[in-house]
Amino acid sequence: MALPPTVYLQTANKVLSMGRSTGYGLAKRGEYPCKVLKLGNAYRVVTAGPQRLVAIEDIPGESVPTALPLDRGKGAGGLEGTTRRCCCR
Repeated sequence: MALPPTVYLQTANKVLSMGRSTGYGLAKRGEYPCKVLKLGNAYRVVTAGPQRLVAIEDIPGESVPTALPLDRGKGAGGLEGTTRRCCCR
C-alpha cells in the first residue's frame, strides 16, 4: 500500500463510513477519532489513524486477505469471468 502520510478529511470519512457533515463537525470540535491537522482552511488526517481503526495494517505473522478469485463461468450479465465465488459455497 503506497499511501501518503496524510489524506483529505473526506477520504478518511469514506474509510470510516461517516458523512461529510459529521466528519467536518467532529474535526472542527476536535473530536475526530484520528489525528487531524488543520492546514489553513483545510483538514488533513494522518493516514495511520484510519488504517488502525479499520485494521488495515501489516501485523507480523498474519497474512492480509486478498480478493476472492473469479469463477471462470458466465456472470450474471453474461460476461465471462465476472462471477465471484462465495466462501460459503
